[in-house]
Amino acid sequence: MTENLIEKAIEARGFAYAPYSRHEVGAALLTKEGKIYTGANVENCVFLGECAERVAFYKAVSEGERHFLKIAVVTANEDLSPPCGICRQLFSEFVADFEIIVSNLKRQFQVFQLKELFPLSFTPEAFKKGQH
Repeated sequence: MTENLIEKAIEARGFAYAPYSRHEVGAALLTKEGKIYTGANVENCVFLGECAERVAFYKAVSEGERHFLKIAVVTANEDLSPPCGICRQLFSEFVADFEIIVSNLKRQFQVFQLKELFPLSFTPEAFKKGQH
């Protein structure tokens, strides 16, 4: 399944809209039911944009998905590029135990757990505990 997700993320990367940074990213998100949602990063001229990981999550959530197993993220960087902090925060909104596969175009990859990349995340449970 890991290799399949990487291939889907590479395909999604082909749809990236990154004329300013030229840093094209693709993502493939796997749900617990086995469905795959893909995403590509989208930029605009005022340097606001959405990461591929968030695009994949937004697509899945907007179609009713709430349970996720893993995500593959692919960039052209020789060195592997894990998701940004905003993406990690989004992941923690939905899953505590989550696998993140980070790959380059040569299909060299490393697998991380969300807890490893984002050990002290602010979760919905933490938010609720802080309410009066």
